[in-house]
Amino acid sequence: MSLNDRWADVNETHIGAVFLAGEHAYKLKKPVDMGFLDFTTREARERVCHKEVELNRRLSPDVYLGVADVTGPDGGVCDHLVVMRRMPAGRRLSTVVRTGEPAAEHVHRLAHLLAAFHGKAARGPEIDAEGTAAAVRARWQASFDQVRQFRGAVLDSAEAVEIERLALTFLSGRKALFDQRVANGRIVDGHGDLLADDIFCLDDGPRVLDCLEFDDRLRYVDGLDDVAFLAMDLERLGEPALGESLLDQYTDLAGDPAPPALRHHYLAYRAFVRVKVACLRFAQGDADAAPLARAYAAIASRHLRLADVRLVLVGGLPGSGKTTLAGAIADRLGATVLSSDRVRKELSGLGAEETAAAPYGEGIYDQKHTARTYTELLRRAETLLSLGETVVLDASWTDATRRRSAARIAARTNSRLVPLQCWAPVTTAAARLATRESKLSDATPVVAERMAEQSDAWPDARTVLTAGKPADSVTQALAYVG
Repeated sequence: MSLNDRWADVNETHIGAVFLAGEHAYKLKKPVDMGFLDFTTREARERVCHKEVELNRRLSPDVYLGVADVTGPDGGVCDHLVVMRRMPAGRRLSTVVRTGEPAAEHVHRLAHLLAAFHGKAARGPEIDAEGTAAAVRARWQASFDQVRQFRGAVLDSAEAVEIERLALTFLSGRKALFDQRVANGRIVDGHGDLLADDIFCLDDGPRVLDCLEFDDRLRYVDGLDDVAFLAMDLERLGEPALGESLLDQYTDLAGDPAPPALRHHYLAYRAFVRVKVACLRFAQGDADAAPLARAYAAIASRHLRLADVRLVLVGGLPGSGKTTLAGAIADRLGATVLSSDRVRKELSGLGAEETAAAPYGEGIYDQKHTARTYTELLRRAETLLSLGETVVLDASWTDATRRRSAARIAARTNSRLVPLQCWAPVTTAAARLATRESKLSDATPVVAERMAEQSDAWPDARTVLTAGKPADSVTQALAYVG
């Protein structure tokens, strides 16, 4: 047979090579030791070839045909090849995206395929162990250690340091979140290396190739982490909306209520995995890998900033617009808002809109009820923060002691404290109190005046002007929240 360029081709990576010939593809493992894998012996390459076929048949049983032996001139076996059905290069998901072909339906099919795959994937104590906060931290740390030598030469040193700081900060306050993921059965024997280059969009559905076969622990992942790899790769290809759609559909189909911060953390983690791979390729002499490593680092940095868990205190006197602002901030951040007025009435056995009007410092607004309200408000906030939820607390925050309690909770959960104080002229606040329709708050202008007299100074708060349009106040507040 003629081996011309249209009939045969070779695709090479840092750990292997794929020979494309006719209707088949033959994958050869390189005899390399990368630290995280060791293919230096023929026996090791044989084992990993058989494992690759077994594992990849889970998602593409009609693609992985078996393992062939390579014999030398003396007839002895010298190596091994994974034998595959050749996929049409033009149907790679990466090619589909780059050429501008509509990809929404392919993403839809992938979300269904991956949700079903994870639904029946193997689970168990050994697999669960890789989903803990400590295990995720260890994987991050291994990547940091391998990439550290490339700071300055390939990566911007300051950005690399910031990526490490943000990743470890998130993990330090989120043990409860990862424990919950384990308890809810979210850790699976997944794919581990979902990339758009290895997915083929065929008429009868997608074929997903090349799962991680050389280290089981790297394949034992949170299902969200698994899918985040592909979502991140779609973002790298210039289609972040497709990546978001994939995650939205996957989490809906998998019944997964993961907080936005965890999504962003896993997107960043997967981007940094590719930073590591690009750096290793650069070390092997691939000069083009350096800008690719920097592009992946930018993605990791962006998502780690978005994964920032915050405790936002929105305070101010009655009528200052704090409840409206708190709700708007929560909507923009995808955060949970907790209101002292709602919690106070709930603890007192009242409906949110049920009136409990009383003179200042009396009834359910006396010191005992107020102390209980703030204690419960902060307890709920701490629980949510430890689960990766940014929390907006809507309360007056006129007492410095209670603000210090909030700061301690932010510190315990490694969350960033953002104190905001709403301000509006007294006449504006009084007019709002006189005309508002909601009965959530029972405060009157007289109560507001007494509260102002009793308020502690709040020097570290950012003042948000709330006398104008609500949209302007939100814009100002979000600039402080970051």
